[in-house]
Amino acid sequence: MDFKDSILHFASRVDKLCPQIKTEEATKNALIMPFIQLLGYDVFNPFEVSPEFIADIGIKKGEKVDYAILNNNKPILLIECKHYTEDLNPHNSQLFRYFHTTDSKFGLLTNGVCFKFYTDLVTPNKMDEKPFFEFNITEIKDNEIAELKKFHKSYFDVENITNTASELKYLNEMKALLHKELIEPSEDFVRLFTKKVYPNAITQKVLEQFTAITKKTCTILVNDIISERLKSALQVEATKEEPLTEVVVDADSTQVETTDEEIEGFLIVKSILRQKIDVKRIFMRDAQSYCAILFDDNNRKPICRFHFNGKKLALSVPDATKNFQKKDINSLDDIYNYSDELLLVVESYLK
Repeated sequence: MDFKDSILHFASRVDKLCPQIKTEEATKNALIMPFIQLLGYDVFNPFEVSPEFIADIGIKKGEKVDYAILNNNKPILLIECKHYTEDLNPHNSQLFRYFHTTDSKFGLLTNGVCFKFYTDLVTPNKMDEKPFFEFNITEIKDNEIAELKKFHKSYFDVENITNTASELKYLNEMKALLHKELIEPSEDFVRLFTKKVYPNAITQKVLEQFTAITKKTCTILVNDIISERLKSALQVEATKEEPLTEVVVDADSTQVETTDEEIEGFLIVKSILRQKIDVKRIFMRDAQSYCAILFDDNNRKPICRFHFNGKKLALSVPDATKNFQKKDINSLDDIYNYSDELLLVVESYLK
């Protein structure tokens, strides 16, 4: 099993282990020590991993860090641990105090689920207030695994990690900022783009109008990107000549034609519901009068229906009594406007 597979296997176990973890010590044993082992270090070898590492602070003697990973008897990574339910934000000051008293270039604050790596990019030998790298192990992405691999015993190189830390820090900050702007555009963000498209003076009234337009534009843009990626994935599957088992045509009808719009709508519904369920449980069953999206391929568990064969597009979503409420839509992107209703339908089946 390579490093990526090992991390993903561990990540899949974390949610199952957490309900049984009652104390900080249990968090260390169940989550943090196995994580250190995944980085290639022997947690039972005090020459590699030193528990309760002493980091004296001024006149305060006997101050201890939960773990220190050592190389040639010198700490290269200090690890401060908390219970998996604890918010890490109030606790970085403790790691901050330990950091400048040792030779370690890196610090890790973790509760076994969230991991925050620190270094001294702003002032030498003084730990930065913000981490340069952080992730949630249960949601870890491929690019994060690649960065984490640099801390593996076989690849650990202080200079290499330091050289990429600055870029990684600002990349993550820019990503978080852009994500925030896309969801709730700030006045500066709105004004920047309004100047590009609006030729007249930007009054407060104009700014309010374009705030709504900018927010809607961002939503449509993100939805378009998702749809294009889903369509590309579908085309790749089609080139493999593998049938989509989730798409079923009504066997009793000889006049049913599954359109590209219906397939794209199906993919949009899957993208909405993937946050709640495994998308393998979502099926499309096409018939002559409408195209049904079903939960677990069960006709008694409809998620919605597409009415795309007429001049106008329409979407039907069942209410609590299984009566369908038909809604006209101008484009397939409008399906996203009914995300909450679709999620509620699926939640009712899960109960």
